[in-house]
Amino acid sequence: MASPTWRGRGCDTVNGHPGAPDATHRPLHVAVVTETYPPEINGVANTLHQMCHGLAARGHRLTLVRPSQGDHDHGVQGDASIHEVPTSGAPLPFYQGLQVGLPAGRIIARTFRESPPDIVYIATEGPLGVSAHRAARRLRLPVIAGFHTNFQTYSRHYGIGLLAPTVLAYLRRFHNRCQCTLVPTRELADELASRDFRNLRVWSRGVDTELFSPARRDAAIRRAWGIDDDALGVLYVGRIAPEKNIDLAVEAFEAIRSERPDARFVLVGDGPEAKRLQAAHPEFIFRGPRTGEDLAAHYASADLFLFPSTSETFGNVVTESMASGLTTVAFGMAAAGEHLRDRINGLVAPPSDPAAFCARALQGATEDELRGEMARAARADALGLGWPAVISRLEDIFNETLDSVTGENSHESVVTAAERN
Repeated sequence: MASPTWRGRGCDTVNGHPGAPDATHRPLHVAVVTETYPPEINGVANTLHQMCHGLAARGHRLTLVRPSQGDHDHGVQGDASIHEVPTSGAPLPFYQGLQVGLPAGRIIARTFRESPPDIVYIATEGPLGVSAHRAARRLRLPVIAGFHTNFQTYSRHYGIGLLAPTVLAYLRRFHNRCQCTLVPTRELADELASRDFRNLRVWSRGVDTELFSPARRDAAIRRAWGIDDDALGVLYVGRIAPEKNIDLAVEAFEAIRSERPDARFVLVGDGPEAKRLQAAHPEFIFRGPRTGEDLAAHYASADLFLFPSTSETFGNVVTESMASGLTTVAFGMAAAGEHLRDRINGLVAPPSDPAAFCARALQGATEDELRGEMARAARADALGLGWPAVISRLEDIFNETLDSVTGENSHESVVTAAERN
């Protein structure tokens, strides 16, 4: 593996409180360009929502460029520091339920000229992101990109696996043209560095530990699931789709049910595999997409969380489960690799070992005392992963990038002057 080129702490988060920037954090104008944002429900949209509102709470001004999502999209409300620039979008061909932003070069260029941002953050690499990158380069604005989605991995699950090398080459070219690329874990930074991605920095993800809390456990929700206090509620939260390895979650639950007939499997989310699973397993409880306090109550009302995905860049649901006081079963990669310790605060299977995943799930279902100890440890560890410290680290990265660009521009000016003389 090539030597990693990533820098920064990223995961050294502690509890903090949002507020005005300190003396080292100058107020900035940040343009955020993304093809997904609430009311869409996914981890990237949630991360960008936390980013924008977290920066605004600390005194920064934001321009949010994103596709409008139709009549159900009421825009960012209640925060005058975030100015939205709506653009057009279209359904993503191979990823049902999500859309891609269409090219919007003129709109973005006009927006950047009329009110130049200090820095541009591009969260998605589609046509909208390309438009923003071109406009920023023409106006000599520094660009930071986020690597939020493993599209090169997802392509293998949607019948276009032969395009994976082409997708990877495109992503590498896009990101290497930016000042730096932010990735959520050290593991991903190492992987991308080995594939010749440059200027990688680790910026982790936070979790709202007030929203996601064991205190939201709700007996009424458990009764609606058909289980009492002593029964076992097994939960999956996320997109019900091939790239999430959803069939392994089903296999693991079948193993659980063979030992715990009282167990019920609850799935929160939607996706292309939902109808197939509903037809094959009418005994499962499908709750559809959930958000906010409703989602938090579903987490806290369960006992065991299954997350078999091997395609995550991070996996926000892992830290949400931890904060909710659940024992999580996952592969040792992405967020689980960063934050879970096997048999201490969760159950961690070696990557690409489905038998081990099922064995860990069965252990979590049958060893009640251990499951309780791990759940309490998970909650305690999650309390150190709040969003305020993560946003503060992002400010550091923005300021360091701006200082670096300013230094480069000053050097170029000196060289040019010397050449003239």
